[in-house]
Amino acid sequence: MVEWTDFERAAIQDIFAKLDYEVVGPAALARCLVVYPWCQRYFGKFGNLYNADAIIANPMIAKHGTTILHGLDRAVKNMDNIKEAYAELSVLHSEKLHVDPDNFRLLADCLTVVVAAQMGKDFTAEVQEAFQKFLAVVVTSLGRQYH
Repeated sequence: MVEWTDFERAAIQDIFAKLDYEVVGPAALARCLVVYPWCQRYFGKFGNLYNADAIIANPMIAKHGTTILHGLDRAVKNMDNIKEAYAELSVLHSEKLHVDPDNFRLLADCLTVVVAAQMGKDFTAEVQEAFQKFLAVVVTSLGRQYH
């Protein structure tokens, strides 16, 4: 079980309260697919992903990015038991979708960059530390089934 300080809980809840899910989610997923093109193999049915402009403009990528970000709400609401909250998603991604679990970390890194850009000076070192700790727990929980 992860121990959260009051500051970490408040920072994470504050971040998600201020996020524009329809902007941040698509931007983070698009960034991941552009920077790490090998991640595109899981999105073969999403149509044109031939270059950065196509990825950024792809409505299916935008929709899935928003879905992913909304999926993080589950972790925000279950911070004391994120592993259990993501048990089903871990099974889905490992057994049915066969997603390389390292891709979760890559997406988390891209999400951090996008959130930092959106928050600007409010994304202090302490806030970043709390956010990255949160994402690390989510990534570990999603990869749990792989072990």
